[in-house]
Amino acid sequence: MKMKIEKRLFLSLTVLLCCLAIAGCSAKTADTKEDAAQTESSTAIQATDYSQSNHWLNLPTENNKDVDVFYLYPSAWAKVNADDPIICDIDNPVMLQQSKLAYERQATAFSDIANIYAPYYRQDDAGSTLAMSVDEQQDVVKGVPLTDALAAFDYYIKNYNNGRPFILASHSQGSNVMIYILSEYMKAHPEVNDRMIAAYVIGYSVTDDYLAQNPNLKFATGAGDTGVIISYNTQAPTIEGTDGVVTPGAKAINPISWTTDETVAPASDNLGSLQLNSDGSVAKNEDGTNIVVKNFADAQVDTAKGVIICSTVDVDKYAPGNAVFGKGVFHSFDFPFYYYDIQANADLRVQNYLLNHK
Repeated sequence: MKMKIEKRLFLSLTVLLCCLAIAGCSAKTADTKEDAAQTESSTAIQATDYSQSNHWLNLPTENNKDVDVFYLYPSAWAKVNADDPIICDIDNPVMLQQSKLAYERQATAFSDIANIYAPYYRQDDAGSTLAMSVDEQQDVVKGVPLTDALAAFDYYIKNYNNGRPFILASHSQGSNVMIYILSEYMKAHPEVNDRMIAAYVIGYSVTDDYLAQNPNLKFATGAGDTGVIISYNTQAPTIEGTDGVVTPGAKAINPISWTTDETVAPASDNLGSLQLNSDGSVAKNEDGTNIVVKNFADAQVDTAKGVIICSTVDVDKYAPGNAVFGKGVFHSFDFPFYYYDIQANADLRVQNYLLNHK
């Protein structure tokens, strides 16, 4: 009975996020030129004012940890009408609500070890951009979303960080934006790059070409290395349709064993997945702690595809497919499936960094 409840609650998140994705896709026009016309040059964009606390999803009330996390949430909004702009306002109510739920499922994995800083940032409609070519997608991302995220990160570094080491964490659209913070801001500010413990750039592709073009960045090779990028996208052994966030040359590290070879990490080694309520929030025990699902998701690196294969989760229930992602793509669960493994791994990387930077 308990497992049936857990499965039903996981399924509720699938339905919720699929509805957001389908809303975005049903709104897109057949002519992508109309969407492209709504993009702007980043030099002409006025960034959101991050001196205003209401433009932050989370600001710590006190900095009582030795390290920080800077977090960017995934797509949390979809346009409703075909002629709506493909970029939402900073105070879009759907984005504000859904980003809070994403924060709870993802960023809280770091709350025991770090002060978490999470800005709101204006997003693109995923249904519209994923219908574009890759180059067109990146033109949109490098416009308003990146302008906001760079402004937020720069404000965080100059006003909140106070020289502490930090972790970067992101998912999906947030990770698409984060790769430019890594390649642009970190390259221009090596003294900041030196304080980066790790970057959990999950739910979007970090490729061999990207790393070759940015020799200041390196991909993780084990559980405890620091100054590295951690990335993966989760799929079933076979998928039907497409996975728009996986690109050729993508790299992946196993979120249970933290290795890059193809050895299977069984679900019995998984430290715990999150149980979720029907609205996508995290299910809680009576004492307010998270309900933990044990032995749920396994993980195996597929080096050819550049993804993580999860073979123990029911595809029909958790990844039935929608207008954005094909059947078998566990994109929405990249964090929840491996939540407690990410939590423990971040703690290890923090300990190693602090030990080596006394």
